[in-house]
Amino acid sequence: MTPPETPHGPWPALWALIIGFFMILIDTTIVSVANPSIQHGLGIDVNEVIWVTSAYLLAYSVPMLVAGRLGDRFGPKRVYLVGLVIFTLASLWCGLAGWLPGSGFVNIIVARTIQGLGGALMTPQTMAVVQRVFPPHRRGSAMAVWGSVAGLATLVGPLLGGLLVDGLGWEWIFVVNVPIGVIGFVLAVWLVPDLASHRESFDWLGVVLSAIGVFLLVFGIQEGNRYDWNGWVVLSIIGGMVFLIAFVLWQRAERVAPLVPLKLFRDRNFSVSTTTITLIGLGITAMFIPLIYYFQIVRGLTPTQSALMTLPASVLGMLLAPISGRLTDRVHPRLLAATGTLCSALGMWAYLLVMHTDTPWLLLLVPSMILGLGNAFMWGPVSATATRNLPMKLAGAASGVFNTARQMGGVIGAAAIAAVMTSRLDHYLPGASEAASAGGSAGSLPEIVATGFTSAMSDSIILPAVALTVAGLVALFYQRPNHFGGRSTPSVETDGRPAAAAAARQTD
Repeated sequence: MTPPETPHGPWPALWALIIGFFMILIDTTIVSVANPSIQHGLGIDVNEVIWVTSAYLLAYSVPMLVAGRLGDRFGPKRVYLVGLVIFTLASLWCGLAGWLPGSGFVNIIVARTIQGLGGALMTPQTMAVVQRVFPPHRRGSAMAVWGSVAGLATLVGPLLGGLLVDGLGWEWIFVVNVPIGVIGFVLAVWLVPDLASHRESFDWLGVVLSAIGVFLLVFGIQEGNRYDWNGWVVLSIIGGMVFLIAFVLWQRAERVAPLVPLKLFRDRNFSVSTTTITLIGLGITAMFIPLIYYFQIVRGLTPTQSALMTLPASVLGMLLAPISGRLTDRVHPRLLAATGTLCSALGMWAYLLVMHTDTPWLLLLVPSMILGLGNAFMWGPVSATATRNLPMKLAGAASGVFNTARQMGGVIGAAAIAAVMTSRLDHYLPGASEAASAGGSAGSLPEIVATGFTSAMSDSIILPAVALTVAGLVALFYQRPNHFGGRSTPSVETDGRPAAAAAARQTD
């Protein structure tokens, strides 16, 4: 299928969308560096402040499947613009949460939920537009840029957050989205083409099953320690798994317009990418929370200083992303994705080794450098390879599934790391989780307390390190994609018929 004509070319359209995409992804990690400040300002505990992240990720993830379908039905540009308006207004609401009537905590949770809904409408459209406006032989490079932006946003978020928290206050990590959203809206109206839409019905039962399942699962994981893993917590987790299993069975039975067309997973690369990006999302989201607490509570750094400790990762990611993009259309994806992901995992394990109360500052920068080197060759190739074999008519559904997988990893990572941190704090310093949530005296902890706190945060890093290690091993199962190096092979589906057996068996 020939891509549609774009008045200003496909690359300007991509960069216009990336402004909004970058903004919504920054909001998945920018809060991590502000968590201690938000806790102190709103007077909440560590489990409650984690919900400032989890509420956003949960609202971002759950509707993303149907958001991809909305783009197919009403046009990706239109749905993207609606989502951008919702996201921008909700960002202003977040910034004013402490000034509005009622509980500041309730205000920010509600606003973050609406902000996540806006982001959910936007994200699948960016990926779908790339797939539809770029020709197959250039799609890999474009998707590599898209994926690299996702990785870069997760690393830049804490740095930007630190600068804003120290300079203007935590409220400004949200208010800054307003002018960016206005600029992004104008550029999208101007540069993004209007693409054809397709009238389809919606799988509302699938939406309900997936939403209930995800919520129950995440709530049970995150609140387990608070309620001592009692019967209600276990029931919540089991109930979530039951609803998600029912969702999968329903998708298999639904023949008209399933929310997740299971035929997508016939393509090995899509299945590998979806699994890998879920684990990457879990690992990267979970990493920043204990790391920032270590820098601020144990080492006494300001939000800006703690964010600067991750600067090497951001700089290396930006410098190497163009190289990764050029290689994506030329090098087998397993060489880039597996190597990059395992290198990022190595950075995580390095943090585990150097997190002590008296580690020299320069040594603490080494894991960030390793992480940045790996990130540059992780996000882009994984994202580029996910939909490369799929036909354009599945662009919206595939984008929704892929982005939902990435964000679901983040949701589970945020929930799981809260449980792990609380558990390890209670192990080393009984009652320390409550003391930390009250704000603590950063950098002035007694030696015995600082040592226990550091051990708890170091132990917590094992979770994201394991997640990225497994992700790197999964990426070893990539096969050579269609349209690789200028050559073309049949896609996973042509006119509703299965692809040729030879293409399905393509493994090198």
